[in-house]
Amino acid sequence: MEKGCAPHQEISEKETDPRAADIPTTFCLPAGIPLLTISSVAYPSKIAQQPDLIVILYEWFGEVHQVFLDGRTLSADPNPTWLGYSTARWDGDTLVVETTGFNGKAWLDAAGHPATEALRIREQYHKRDFGHLDVMLTIDDVKAYTKPWTVTLHLHLLPDTELF
Repeated sequence: MEKGCAPHQEISEKETDPRAADIPTTFCLPAGIPLLTISSVAYPSKIAQQPDLIVILYEWFGEVHQVFLDGRTLSADPNPTWLGYSTARWDGDTLVVETTGFNGKAWLDAAGHPATEALRIREQYHKRDFGHLDVMLTIDDVKAYTKPWTVTLHLHLLPDTELF
C-alpha cells in the first residue's frame, strides 16, 4: 500500500521507534478523535453548528466528526467505527462531548498509545475569548489504561480561514 497520506508520515528508515511505520494513517486509515483533535494545533479544523448537530471538519485527512446535540443519549450498542458515536450538551458556556462506540483500531496519538473498543472520550470545548478555544480531552479506556487521563489543548481561532 502506498505511504504518504499524511504530512507526518515521512518516516525515516532509521526511525528509532519500530511502531512508527505501523501508525494507521500510514496506510490511509482514519486517525481517530484524539489524534485529529491534537492535530488541530498544526492543521486547521472547522466547527459547523446547527441547533441539533455539530460537525467538526478536519483538514488533516479530511475526516468529519458528527456530534449530535439534540438531547439523545449515547447508544448502548453502537456500530463500532473509527470516530465512534458522539453526543453533546452545553454546560454553561462549555460544550461537553461524550463519545463511545470505537472499533479499537485507531491510535490515540502519533506515539502509538493504543485504544480498545472500550474507549470513552469526553471532550470539553470552551471559547476563552474571541481568538482562543481551550479543549480538554479525557481518555477513559479500562482495557488499555489503569485510570482515565486528560490532555488540554489551547487552540487559536481563525474564523476567516478556509480548509484546503
